[in-house]
This record gives sequence, structure tokens and C-alpha cells, in this order.
Amino acid sequence: MTDRNQPNRASSVDKASGSFALEEFFPYRLSIVTQTVSGALSRIYASRFDLSVPQWRVMAVLGRYEPISANEVCDRTVMDKVAVSRAVQAMLRRGLVERTVDASDRRRSALRLSKRGRAIHNEIVPLALDYERRLLETMTAEERSALDLLLDRLLKSA
Repeated sequence: MTDRNQPNRASSVDKASGSFALEEFFPYRLSIVTQTVSGALSRIYASRFDLSVPQWRVMAVLGRYEPISANEVCDRTVMDKVAVSRAVQAMLRRGLVERTVDASDRRRSALRLSKRGRAIHNEIVPLALDYERRLLETMTAEERSALDLLLDRLLKSA
């Protein structure tokens, strides 16, 4: 039996050659799952709404937490400032996002979805939730609960 507090480093080493087995390395596997899920979801909204993954993430965060600053979007999405800035600029040009400047501190601005942006957000959310439902229905309720617990634990540990 393995102590759960001790990493099993042997799983990321090819037993035959002793080389680093990237395909067994947990961070790599997690990244592949993330990119695969994100890519599959983006196929649902990209062609229909002409949104990139970063734009959808900005839209989703604004839909939940608006009005917030671009820096707060960065914090909530764990995306870098350049990606958020490019997404916001593209969405401003398309009229999906509105920016207001704080009257007391002109260096500070807040973002919110425009009426058009809110309408698109409201169309995408049910599609995203349906995708999530179909993805997770491959697991039992106990497995989903365990996955939630483990993801929370990994995020806290990271």
C-alpha cells in the first residue's frame, strides 16, 4: 500500500529505459485533459458566436461577476494580462463588452457585458452546461463528488 502523502515518482519513469515518461507525468496529463475539454467546448461556441477560448472565458467571468476590472478577470481566469487584454479589446470592438472609467480614479475601469454580449452569454451557457452534463455523466455520483474533492485539494496544494 502506498502512503498517499508520498508521491509515486516511479509512475513518470519508463520502467524499461529509465527515461522520463511524459505521457505518465500528472501535470502533463492534467494539461491534456484541460486542453481537450476546452477545445471540445470551444467547438460548440466558436463557429456559431465567433468567440475564442479567451473571449469566452472573459465573457463567462463578466456574466458572473460584472462589473469588474481586467485585472480581476485575470485573477479569476488565471489567464495572463496580454491574453485578457486582447480578448477584451476584440470584444469591445464587436460591442460585446462595455468599459466604464471610475470617476474618482480615472486609471481604474470596470468591464461589463453589453446587451448584445449578455444575449450571447445567455445562449452559450445552456450549451456549456449541456456539454458539462454529457462529459460528467460518464461518472457515477460518487466519482463526480470525489473528483470535485480532489480538484479542490489539488488547487489548494498547487
